[in-house]
Amino acid sequence: MVKIGVIKTGNIATSLVLDLLLDERADREDISVRTVGTGAKMTPQEVSGVVDEVARFEPEIILYVSPNPGAPGPKKVINELDGKRAIVVGDGPGVKAAKLIEEKGLGYVFILGDVMIGARREFLDPTEMALFNAHMLKILAVTGVFRLLQTELDKAIDAVKKGEEYLPRIVVDAETALKYSGIQSPEAMDKAKEAYTMAVEAGKLNVKGCFMEKDPEKYVPMVAEAHELIRRAAALADEAREIEIKKDNVLRTPHYRDGRILRKRRLLEKPR
Repeated sequence: MVKIGVIKTGNIATSLVLDLLLDERADREDISVRTVGTGAKMTPQEVSGVVDEVARFEPEIILYVSPNPGAPGPKKVINELDGKRAIVVGDGPGVKAAKLIEEKGLGYVFILGDVMIGARREFLDPTEMALFNAHMLKILAVTGVFRLLQTELDKAIDAVKKGEEYLPRIVVDAETALKYSGIQSPEAMDKAKEAYTMAVEAGKLNVKGCFMEKDPEKYVPMVAEAHELIRRAAALADEAREIEIKKDNVLRTPHYRDGRILRKRRLLEKPR
């Protein structure tokens, strides 16, 4: 049984389901998972001790998910993961930390479409935060991001079982994500691609609204527009999924108890 430690600091949408992607039915017999997190915060003070805490589980591989892996807090965690078998999962700004992560011998998956939330006090409350993440989860699921993570993380886990070395180093743009989506209808593929592209654009708006624009009369409508973009992108993703459902053509890739990834298309067929 492979022991997997998961560290979560701060939050991107992927953070909410990363450990669940490994064992969606809670019946895998080949892995055991422990998760350590710091909630919404990711300052150097908040992240202090998380690596030591997860190390007490004696994991054979560590997954670390965080916004902006190059920020001071996440950078501290990455430095402490030096020499360990670990994979960093982050958002677009994480690309800037790729060199550091490679120097530490770690793997990474940076998801350009898992974007910053509109974190302005005048706009963002717990309800809006939850809605944003719900929309983001749908976008990332339909466009193939989560199946990419399932595939790459399972490859890393299989490497542990076989005594081999494998850690992914991937930047997930729309084209990369959609290769894993399983979508076959051209119309559905177009909708999914547009959904991912809209998410990336919404992220740019939120960065501008949160860090660059100082006038509330400008930044509040800006982050509101970004969240509306995400809502519309999620609706497009839903439409793409619906097209595949109506054709009885949804790709499903469940885990078997031994960790193998099975596949099926037709609703009533058995996964193989």
